[in-house]
Amino acid sequence: MAKATDSPCQAEACDLQACLNKNTYKPEKCEEHMRNMYKCCQAMYERTDGKGESTACPMPNVVERWLKNHGEAVS
Repeated sequence: MAKATDSPCQAEACDLQACLNKNTYKPEKCEEHMRNMYKCCQAMYERTDGKGESTACPMPNVVERWLKNHGEAVS
């Protein structure tokens, strides 16, 4: 059985959750952590031709839309 830490981008998701907990769920205070997680997910999807899986990552189209909406170039 795989450990949760075996999931790609799990560390970034945990950092984001810790930030949200610390800041009473104010996502605007955790923008950097959110961006790191989405960039990690995008890189994972690019490496796996969109077939990668991670409990930490939303679906590829959600990742792409978020990055585009937040000023990140998406390949």
